[in-house]
Amino acid sequence: MSRIPQVMASLRATGRKALIPFFTAGDPAPAYTPEIMHALVQGGADIIELGVPFSDPMADGPVIQLANERALEHHVGLHQVLDIVRTFRQTNQTTPVVLMGYLNPVEAYGYDAFATDAASAGVDGVLTVDLPPEAAEPLKSALAREQIDSIFLIAPTTLPQRVAKIAAEASGYLYYVSLKGVTGAANLDIDSVREKLETIRNTTDLPVAVGFGIKDANTATHVGALADGVVVGSALINIVAAHQERPEKIAPAISAFLKDLRQALDKL
Repeated sequence: MSRIPQVMASLRATGRKALIPFFTAGDPAPAYTPEIMHALVQGGADIIELGVPFSDPMADGPVIQLANERALEHHVGLHQVLDIVRTFRQTNQTTPVVLMGYLNPVEAYGYDAFATDAASAGVDGVLTVDLPPEAAEPLKSALAREQIDSIFLIAPTTLPQRVAKIAAEASGYLYYVSLKGVTGAANLDIDSVREKLETIRNTTDLPVAVGFGIKDANTATHVGALADGVVVGSALINIVAAHQERPEKIAPAISAFLKDLRQALDKL
């Protein structure tokens, strides 16, 4: 079993919400990524989503697209991301790490080899943005053999019968995309999120984390009141981008930002 179910169960038992930060591995340079991961934990992260750099991140908006470009300038690929997770695991064996990215690098790596190496590195879950459940079985089976969770996205436009199909394929948690569009876009419609979460929870007992549009403690609080967890990404990557010329400032700035969200969620 991955670390994810235990963390989610513990949070649920204590009435707390999962805080799940996302940022792109290798941004602004690979040497800083383990330090940033530890800073996220210090800021209150329960699970870390680590983006795998890709040349065509079609689900992402300009902020994360630029983060991918900065990482790719340092030739950070899937092998290097696994090395980063291994480094993080030298001093943290408890915080779940989810790799989030696109299918092409995993296909190029080979499903079985990737699953084996990801488990060895200390990966707990994989979210492949462009992999539909109908085509997921080969990768899902390879990951399951290594006790790695397969996490799937649900969109505002996903019909109830398809929610059921996605939930049946997923493990760990479901990621509900709260907005139509790419990462970092538009504003949250809390009523719409509430309605969709009711539909999802009528289908599955899996925890549901909500992402896209979580920008600060206020939005985190509104979503956290409804969901099992909140995912924050573009707001963190903006901090990385702001300090890329002085990367030693990134870790403390990210930790401070996340602490505000953690404190707000813990008041729910």
